[in-house]
Amino acid sequence: MTRQRKAQALTVAVMAAVLAAILAARSGWRPTLASAPKPDPTPQDAIYAMLDAAREGDVATYVTHYTGRMESSLRQAIAERTESGFAAYLKQANAPIKGIAITEPQPLTDREVKVRVEYVYQDRNEVQYMYLEKLGKDWRIARVDAAERIKTLVPYGTPVQ
Repeated sequence: MTRQRKAQALTVAVMAAVLAAILAARSGWRPTLASAPKPDPTPQDAIYAMLDAAREGDVATYVTHYTGRMESSLRQAIAERTESGFAAYLKQANAPIKGIAITEPQPLTDREVKVRVEYVYQDRNEVQYMYLEKLGKDWRIARVDAAERIKTLVPYGTPVQ
């Protein structure tokens, strides 16, 4: 085989490979790499997911992060306000939050933990304790203490001098 024939054969092979890759991508095929199994969700994951759903006004997802009496109370509140009214309430209540700090969960039993959640607002911080229960692999919020206001020395967003 001459040098020119080898170059032509290589060009045809490369073009065929590119065409195959384009067709595979258009059909939705994606190469997968072997990955480690996903770790089980943590209590912090459940809290962040609940807060994300609240911020977006996603009522159905928001409620799935609760269990027991909390879930029942939320479903009753949604029924009284309508789902769209409750979605607006969630968005409005979460709009002023500038940041969240969640501490490491403190185990209470083999399937219940206590988590300190600090909400950062423009003019104040508030701390709230959440109690989560493990149901299967997922954590759900079972009860919540009232939020306590914390005095901050420097309000959020104050310029540093």
